[in-house]
Amino acid sequence: MDDGILIRRHGSSGPVVIALHGGPAAAGSAAPIARGLSGAFRVLEPWQRASSAEPLTVARHVADLHEVVLTADSGVAPALVGESWGAMLALAYAAAHPAHAGPLVLVGCGTFDTAARARIGEILEERTDDALRQRLQELSREFSDPWERLAKRYELIRHLYSYDPIEEDADDVPPLDVTAHRETWDDMLRLQKEGVYPAAFAAITSPVIMLHGAYDPHPGQMIRDSLVPYIPQIEYQEWERCGHHPWKERAIREEFFSTLGDWLMRNTQGPHSTSPDPAAP
Repeated sequence: MDDGILIRRHGSSGPVVIALHGGPAAAGSAAPIARGLSGAFRVLEPWQRASSAEPLTVARHVADLHEVVLTADSGVAPALVGESWGAMLALAYAAAHPAHAGPLVLVGCGTFDTAARARIGEILEERTDDALRQRLQELSREFSDPWERLAKRYELIRHLYSYDPIEEDADDVPPLDVTAHRETWDDMLRLQKEGVYPAAFAAITSPVIMLHGAYDPHPGQMIRDSLVPYIPQIEYQEWERCGHHPWKERAIREEFFSTLGDWLMRNTQGPHSTSPDPAAP
């Protein structure tokens, strides 16, 4: 595997699952999902490529993920479980390499149109009190770089994405790679503006499920509706009292892992579980 990609491994037996972190560039954010599945699955947790002299693109991340899939030592196409941006990457990969993508789980999936992104902004504004609004306004004086300002903004509003989170010890992960985030997200927005996504998802043949919290600022049902024309087989599960990270939510954590594990087991051992043709795209 390219030395720019770190792969952490969890579990020693069971079907292979690849857990994809969010961000973009939030390396390690999928670790709790990977650990939660490790009792019944062999989970690979790749940290996506960091920024370098070569600008990052969605195509670069898809190519890197393909290398992970090809070296996964799995007799069948591995399942992909992506959270937030990682769910978007899972879809992009499955569209480019449908024969190599197993079941897809989209946890708190990101957006594929301007209407859904506008709704995120509206929801966050509704949850912002005067004190937080004042603190956010001060960021423009403290940070001249807009992307550094964005990273600090997310730190301040992160609690708005959760309903009743369980406090856990922080994982030993690197800080957000702001350049990698900007380059990757800008390219995803370009591809959406050009009409590549979500139209390309019509090539996806895998079973797909969205797992979403009703309190997530990402409007789950709007996102689902934007995907259904291209992925008619998509399933949808939404929980009340649940934000952007279901595995952290006090009321939902246990049910989330039960639902996730059961769905993966059914779909990694059922008729949709096939061995990929090495010559296939």
